[in-house]
Amino acid sequence: MAMKTILVPTENHAAMRSALETALLLARRCDSYIEGFALQFGINEFSAIDMGGGLSLETFKQESQEEAAQAKKLFEAFMQEQKVPRANGISTSLSFGWLPDAPEGESFVGSYGRVFDMIVLSRPDVNTTGLHNKSIESGLFESGRPILIAPPTAKTQIGSNILIAWNRSTEQAHTTALAMPLLERAERVTVLTVTGGTEVPGPSTEQMVRNLRRNGIKATAMTVEIGNRTTGEAVLATAEQLGCDLLIKGAYTQSRLRQLIFGGTTRHILSNASLPVLLAH
Repeated sequence: MAMKTILVPTENHAAMRSALETALLLARRCDSYIEGFALQFGINEFSAIDMGGGLSLETFKQESQEEAAQAKKLFEAFMQEQKVPRANGISTSLSFGWLPDAPEGESFVGSYGRVFDMIVLSRPDVNTTGLHNKSIESGLFESGRPILIAPPTAKTQIGSNILIAWNRSTEQAHTTALAMPLLERAERVTVLTVTGGTEVPGPSTEQMVRNLRRNGIKATAMTVEIGNRTTGEAVLATAEQLGCDLLIKGAYTQSRLRQLIFGGTTRHILSNASLPVLLAH
C-alpha cells in the first residue's frame, strides 16, 4: 500500500513551486499519479470582496478563466520540465493529469479530495489569500484524507526520517494511521512527546512505539521538556535537530476557535514549519 494518488490544487503564485516539488518528491517515492486543478475564487467570494469596487461579474469571470489557464500552464510546464509523463488512461505509475473545468471555490478541495490518497498545498504566509487558507480547512475537515503542507523551500527528500508529534489524541492517532504507508517506507521514525505540552489523556509514547514496531516500523520514543517554549516551537525545534524530512501532526486537537483566539500547536506549525507536514483531523 502507498500514496498512489496525489491532488494538487493549483494557483498562479510563487509558493506553488515548492508545493509542486514536494508533491513530486512524494510521487517519486510512491510511484504516484499527480492531478492538478485550478483553485479559483467562487462567485460568493467575488460578491464579498467587490463591495462596490466597480468590478463587473463579466470581468470577474474573464479574469478567473485567465487565472485558471495560467494555473494549468504552470502545472503542466513543471511536470514537463521534470520529465513526468502524462497519464494515459488509468495510470499505476509516476504520471500526471489535469482536471479541466473544476468548480470554483474552496469546498471542491474537500469534496474531490475524498478520492485521493493525499492533498498537497503550500504553507500559508502573509501573502496567502483567504481562498488558500479556506482550502486547507476544507481539505482537513471535509475530505477525510491527509493534507501535506509544503514548506516555502522544498526539501531534497521526503519520508525517510519522520517525526510523529504524539500528544495521545484521537486526531493524532487518526493522522498516524493515514500515514502508515509512508511510515512503513521510512528509514527512521521518532515518536515525540513534549513534557508539559498540550497532551490529552491517552496511550503513552512507549505504547505507540510498540504498536508501530508490531507493524514492522523501526520506531523509537523521544521526550523533550517544553521549557520556555510553546509545544509547536518544541516540536519544530526537535524536527530540525533530528534532520527530519516529514512531520506527522494531528490537526486541531483544540477547537479552531480556541486556536484562533489563543493560538495553538497546529496554527504555529502551519505558520512556521520549514519541513513538509502531514496533517489530518
